[in-house]
Amino acid sequence: MAVKRFKPVTPGTRFRIGADYSAITTNVPEKSLVVKIKKSGGRNSSGKMTMRYIGGGHKKSYRLIDFKRDKKEVPAKVATIEYDPNRTAFIALLHYLDGEKRYIIAPEGLQVGSTVVSGDNVAPEVGNTLPLANIPLGSIIHNIELNPGQGGSIARSAGTYAQLSARDGKYTIIKLPSGETRMILATCLATIGTVSNGEKSNTVLGKAGRKRWLGRRPRVRGVAMNPVDHPMGGGEGRASGGHPRSRKGLLAKGYKTRSKKKISNRYIIERRKK
Repeated sequence: MAVKRFKPVTPGTRFRIGADYSAITTNVPEKSLVVKIKKSGGRNSSGKMTMRYIGGGHKKSYRLIDFKRDKKEVPAKVATIEYDPNRTAFIALLHYLDGEKRYIIAPEGLQVGSTVVSGDNVAPEVGNTLPLANIPLGSIIHNIELNPGQGGSIARSAGTYAQLSARDGKYTIIKLPSGETRMILATCLATIGTVSNGEKSNTVLGKAGRKRWLGRRPRVRGVAMNPVDHPMGGGEGRASGGHPRSRKGLLAKGYKTRSKKKISNRYIIERRKK
């Protein structure tokens, strides 16, 4: 997918860089795989605002995505490549031979009419899902499980991918998009290829209103607040605000918040890059 610049016919299009969506083949989702989604506006069940800067946004429905890919040894044909308002990546509608339909995260290069399949001994081709034990070393993968049967939870965002580096007994060593290297059980599933819509990071909204359409209200800097509202607020003139910290006073930008007793620490070989 490429990006396109807009002619500056309005202030909002002057700096706008958008996607051309040439890979999208339909704008009508599969009705059986769509459910209603309720907006919270950042409020909890008692109406109290617990998350700031959330609200508004265009009405949207949720597409049910198959992250588990647990329909083994049944080939499926790609019917459409679609836009999903709930994620940065594109999604693909699969028509299985037995008549079932499912959405998956579309990898880069997947075309309408292509055939994908999930199983233990399938070919390591783009869109196919197989256990990490059966994927060739050096392969580019996405939608990786952390625990067998849990469903893919790693490398699902637009343009992301991980690399299978090595095997060590019942574990495989994966280099994650963050730069972290960690061990994952070889029985976990992963999908071959890179996630689609890799140019997403190059897009520019162009105006504040487009952010409102996405459901984000204006964010206020802590330095611009009063002392009663934020630890970094107040001061005479344009005060810097001191060391960066959150509204609750927790230090930011360098202060480690991960627990040293976290059980999964033992599986991390190399930390992510700072």
